[in-house]
Amino acid sequence: MHKLSKLAAGLFAGALLSMPAIAADKAPAKAGAVATVNGTAISQSLFDAFYGEQKGQGMPDSPELKNAVREELIRRELLSQEAKKNGLDKSGTVAAQMELARQAILIRAYIQDYVKKHPISDAQLKAEYDAMKAKLGGTEYKSRHVLVESEEQAKTIIDNLKKGAKFDELAKQSKDPGSKENGGDLGWSAAGSYVPPFADALKKLEKGKFTEAPVKTDFGWHVILLEDTRPLEAPAFDAIKPQLAQRANQQLVEKMINELRAKAKVQ
Repeated sequence: MHKLSKLAAGLFAGALLSMPAIAADKAPAKAGAVATVNGTAISQSLFDAFYGEQKGQGMPDSPELKNAVREELIRRELLSQEAKKNGLDKSGTVAAQMELARQAILIRAYIQDYVKKHPISDAQLKAEYDAMKAKLGGTEYKSRHVLVESEEQAKTIIDNLKKGAKFDELAKQSKDPGSKENGGDLGWSAAGSYVPPFADALKKLEKGKFTEAPVKTDFGWHVILLEDTRPLEAPAFDAIKPQLAQRANQQLVEKMINELRAKAKVQ
């Protein structure tokens, strides 16, 4: 009886999760078959695809990995053959899932090719970085807020603050679940990270002061307290360049999809 290594067993345990990404490759083998299972050849191209997936996930290139991948493909072929014997390939649900997997592979290949053919330049990324810095500004604000449904509720909170009520106690009325139990604390953030009406009000406040008129946003009515400020030190361009590139590529792909959608005839 063939004894699997721990590596091969681990690959098999994750088979269902990785299956859509390396669905069976029916293209002719580039250099013969790596194995034959009950007369069905496992192509070199299928082996290369699965092997490349594992290396892409951080597995080291090694003879053990090659043996583990070969064994995993053999086990998959055995299970696939048994599924066909039981007629599962004729099931409408299974056929639909296989089509979804096929689409996913084609889509991923197309997007990778599109991004490769439309590279984002360093100049574009630097311009995005500069725009981001300008939006964030040079100051961070430590603030608290109370968010309520109506202007009247916000005015009542302001009146109570003027009478000496504690902000953290009044914050318990807030409908913001992320801050109400912490006295309305929003931590340190640049003004540009908030919606414009909130940001504008925040920048006008003096330390220790609260807004004496309710601030309306799409979320409701706010009463804002500014506790402190400090200079904002933006991360260096090189430090966030990968994230900027990822976002730029996402925007590039989204624009391409929207253009395809706009031109498509959909009934």
